[in-house]
Amino acid sequence: MRLFPLFRAAFSLAVWLGGADWAGAQFAQGQFSIDNWGAGPGLLPDDSVLAITQTHDGYLWLGTLNGMVRFDGVRFTVFDETNALKLPSINIVRIFEDSRSNLWVGTDTAGAALITEGRVEPLKIGRGQREGHLVSICEDATGAVWLLTQNGQLGRYAKGHIDLWQMNPPMGKSVIADKAGTIWIGAGNKILSVAPQSVSSKAPLPTTDGPEVGSLDLLVPSQAGGYWCLADHRIRKYSGKTIELDFGPYPWGNAADTVKVGCEDREGHLIIGTGGLNGQGVFWFDASGRFARICTTNGLSSDSVYALQPDSDGDLWVGMEGRGLSRVRPKLFKVLEEGSVAQSVSPDDQGGLWISVKLKDFIYDKDGVARFVHAVPDLLRLINPTAVLVDRQQEVWAVARPAHGAGLFRLGQDGFFRGALDVDRQPFMSVLFADHTNGLWVGTEEGLGRWDGARLQMLTTNDGLSANNVHAIAQDRAGDLWIGTELGGLNRLHQDHFTAFNQGHGFPSDNISCIYVDDQDVLWVGTLGDGLIRWRDGQATQYGRQNGLIANSIDYVIEDNEGFLWIGSSAGLMRVLKKDLNDFADGALSSVFCRGYDKRDGLPSAECTFGSQPAAGKARDGTLWFPTHSGLVYVNPAEIHPNTNPPPVVIEQVLVDGQEQNTNGPHAAGVSSVTVAAGKEPLEIQYTSLNLGAADRARFQYRLSPLGRPENKWTDAGARRFARYEALSPGLYRFQVKACNEDGVWNQAGAVLAVTILPFFWQTNSFRVLAGIVLLGLVAAIVYYVSTQKLQRQVATLRQQQALETERARIARDIHDQVGASLTQLALLGEMVEADKEDPLEAESHARQISQTARETTRALDEIVWTVNPSNDTLDGLVNYICKHAQDYLAVAGVRYRLDVPAELPKTVISPETRHNVFLAAKEAVTNIVKHSGATEAAIRLALNAEGFVLEIQDNGRGPAGLTGKAAESRNGLRNMRKRMEDVGGRFSIGPAPQGGTVVGLTVPLVMN
Repeated sequence: MRLFPLFRAAFSLAVWLGGADWAGAQFAQGQFSIDNWGAGPGLLPDDSVLAITQTHDGYLWLGTLNGMVRFDGVRFTVFDETNALKLPSINIVRIFEDSRSNLWVGTDTAGAALITEGRVEPLKIGRGQREGHLVSICEDATGAVWLLTQNGQLGRYAKGHIDLWQMNPPMGKSVIADKAGTIWIGAGNKILSVAPQSVSSKAPLPTTDGPEVGSLDLLVPSQAGGYWCLADHRIRKYSGKTIELDFGPYPWGNAADTVKVGCEDREGHLIIGTGGLNGQGVFWFDASGRFARICTTNGLSSDSVYALQPDSDGDLWVGMEGRGLSRVRPKLFKVLEEGSVAQSVSPDDQGGLWISVKLKDFIYDKDGVARFVHAVPDLLRLINPTAVLVDRQQEVWAVARPAHGAGLFRLGQDGFFRGALDVDRQPFMSVLFADHTNGLWVGTEEGLGRWDGARLQMLTTNDGLSANNVHAIAQDRAGDLWIGTELGGLNRLHQDHFTAFNQGHGFPSDNISCIYVDDQDVLWVGTLGDGLIRWRDGQATQYGRQNGLIANSIDYVIEDNEGFLWIGSSAGLMRVLKKDLNDFADGALSSVFCRGYDKRDGLPSAECTFGSQPAAGKARDGTLWFPTHSGLVYVNPAEIHPNTNPPPVVIEQVLVDGQEQNTNGPHAAGVSSVTVAAGKEPLEIQYTSLNLGAADRARFQYRLSPLGRPENKWTDAGARRFARYEALSPGLYRFQVKACNEDGVWNQAGAVLAVTILPFFWQTNSFRVLAGIVLLGLVAAIVYYVSTQKLQRQVATLRQQQALETERARIARDIHDQVGASLTQLALLGEMVEADKEDPLEAESHARQISQTARETTRALDEIVWTVNPSNDTLDGLVNYICKHAQDYLAVAGVRYRLDVPAELPKTVISPETRHNVFLAAKEAVTNIVKHSGATEAAIRLALNAEGFVLEIQDNGRGPAGLTGKAAESRNGLRNMRKRMEDVGGRFSIGPAPQGGTVVGLTVPLVMN
């Protein structure tokens, strides 16, 4: 809210109070609204605020004896030795921002520092002694920054280098740059000027004498050109050496060391802060030299002022020694009868106001002069006014509760109120209303009264009224009366017939507090607890806190000339644009903007007065008057200039898992991006709105949207200054926050933060690709494995079939070779027996051959059956069969036989092929003993090892006779034995026995159990 027109009005009031004596032209107490902040947890770190500046981004920066403080109007952020480690000291006495947004900081005894983007650079000026602290800083047109210490050390910082000069006398007061670019230096009792273009580094300072003064206190640059000079206990404005204005002697007296600080407001008015033992607060001058004094008598927390700063909204910030920080603004509302419960106000056609105040006589105010209006006889002197009404004929009516009963009063020609009824017999009255024909209606606790000139005709529930306690009366264009009742809802009186509208009939409320009918014949109905109701053409629209209002209990409603409804409530005054209310009813808006007013705006009490009609009133000039629990307040809506400046929005801090992500020091750039590691949550984003004049009334909306996708809907955060996200999916996001000021103007651009949520390694694209490849590989491996297994099964089946076919072929071959040949031989021998039957000897010989052949055929068949039988596929079965064959064969041949075999053999499975080949090889060896060796003894030995077994067949015959190597391979039988052993993966050997004879070795590999 822009307040400068009100400030001018306050100055006019000051002139009216002080008359022609400008030195006494001060604001009346209560014309300022002052807010104070002190030290404490979450507040200032120290009660002494010695420096203030508002930076370009909108923050207020404060210098205290316990650190620098950044203030957004709601939250204080302290920078001290814990988070601004390179500050030369935390005793801050001066703060200045240059045109490049650098902060210049002066400390008590440790010199000065330059802060750029959060980086602190100590400066070599003013170190080591209290008199060396900075007293003044300015920037010239070339961008150089000038610094002056109390002991007269002058510094000029340009292009990263500082030049120092010592002023004489060594007492620094002020260094300023005027609008023309000239530097003015106040040192001791001298004023010197410097042209910045003439200054050279490491050269003497080219100064020119300024105006002569006797006792210099302060220099203040002027926006209009020139500078203010406070010297010789007078206030003058100079242009060069020429005096342009002279405001005369100091209004605070001539005590030494009282002037501490000075500045101009946005309109160029001089403001001086006084402090120390003789401090008298703030003196705010207008263009003609009249002043307003702001001190402890009108709300300032201290008269010892050390820092001043007008902000961009026109408010004045005041830093004090030992009493913290204050914000000063002229009050928006003026007050009459402050401290009393105002109940009713009614303007007349002469520009006067009739006012009823609890426990006082009626008041008539005109042209700023108020007088009490009494009632007669004396018995009615101690009355309690309830409501007062000026009817259409300018007759004044009132209802009150005197010492004896309640009554209706009328203003007589003699200027006194006289009872129109017998006060001892009347119900309590609180509502007065004059209809279109100037008929008078009275609302009471016992029904609706109609004044017929002599008495009240009461209409009650017996006449169709829904309830007897009447709180409000209004009339529409058709002439129907609308009556609001307690517990009975709304009633319409049409041609002496009542129609009720309450919750039983679909109306939103039964407790009506007030009714206002606008020029469109729309009823605006206030309720006790159910908000505001718009009633048009039988349709009700309800507005409450959930739709933007600040309260649900309505005391009164009135319309100004600017198209706003003003609504009194238990939480303060509300101003709502009627068009917004209508658009909401038509569905064009989802909520309405409501501007709330309370003590911060000058209301003596946030609670408006309920229970009387008329309540609020509108004067002929458009001024609105509102009764409150602590006086009657008034304002002219035409003088209210809404704040049209969108508030700056800043993202201050980002916390991930409770840890701050940006620790860049004071005055660093705002946060623009954040990266959140995988598994780190929650994410909290802290933001603020830099609207210092009404920071607590800011409202925020934010949203977080994935990049590359449609924007999400805005989240209404109300006054909350942080957004919190517990868990977010990995990806890139865009966080946006926007804010509106106290008058509903939104900064649509807001602030933006880029958010990157890192994934776990298994959530990355590379991992997904790798996992996909692995998955595909696994699928391929499974497919390959399944296919291979299937193929292997097919191969195994084929091999089994092949083995079976091979075995069948072998059996067939054996049957053919052995059994077939034997049977053929038997057939031939049979034929020979038949042919030689005449020769008994030949027949007998043939019969013996047949018998021998049959036995051999039987053995051959036995071997074939033994080989085929799977129950013999064991090492034990093989060895037993070989031994049995050798025993039988050798016994027939008359060869002694010895067997050396372990008592127990392992139950090792042997394949039919191995069993068959080993047996045939052993059989061949035994046959060779009988046929070729001429041996008389034979031995069979079996030795087991980890790889299989070795079967040795030894005789004592004539020996191998050199059958080794190639010689052994040339013999068919030996070659076959070697071939059979190689077919089963074994080895064949033949050699001489140790005591003579031959040893055949058959080595067979096996998997031993």
